[in-house]
Amino acid sequence: MTGDWRRDRIGTAPRGENPTVLRRLTSGFAVIGDVQFLPGYSVLLVDEPDVQRLSDLPKAKRLSFLSDMDQLGEAVERACRRLDPAFQRVNLEILGNTDPFLHAHVWPRFEWEPTDVVGAPVWLYPRERWSDQHSRLGPQHDALRDAISSELDQLRPVT
Repeated sequence: MTGDWRRDRIGTAPRGENPTVLRRLTSGFAVIGDVQFLPGYSVLLVDEPDVQRLSDLPKAKRLSFLSDMDQLGEAVERACRRLDPAFQRVNLEILGNTDPFLHAHVWPRFEWEPTDVVGAPVWLYPRERWSDQHSRLGPQHDALRDAISSELDQLRPVT
């Protein structure tokens, strides 16, 4: 997966040009991560590209973003628990140190992770894991994408 969408992940999402989009949520877009060395890794992108921090949003939208992060986290948890018996939990993070737009990471964690990183933040995984071609998002992750999307649909608030 390559192309201009990576330079404008948020702007390409509503136009259907970002292939990682799983679902439109209230405050943004649930997307599956570009790398899947922890299968199910997903991200919530805010729908306003100029928003850099959670505190940049009005209170109601801020709470909506946090609710969407919770919804995506639960969807990933349910899908990963169903697909991998070694699933343990999800880690939720809003960091903002690299990409200049508000986003939240949803990292599933598993019993099979190497002992030197299983208890540490995902960011301490060796750099080669982040660029390993076997972990790049691709058709081999379609079942995982479908499982997370299905869980998001089931968790969608009734309006």
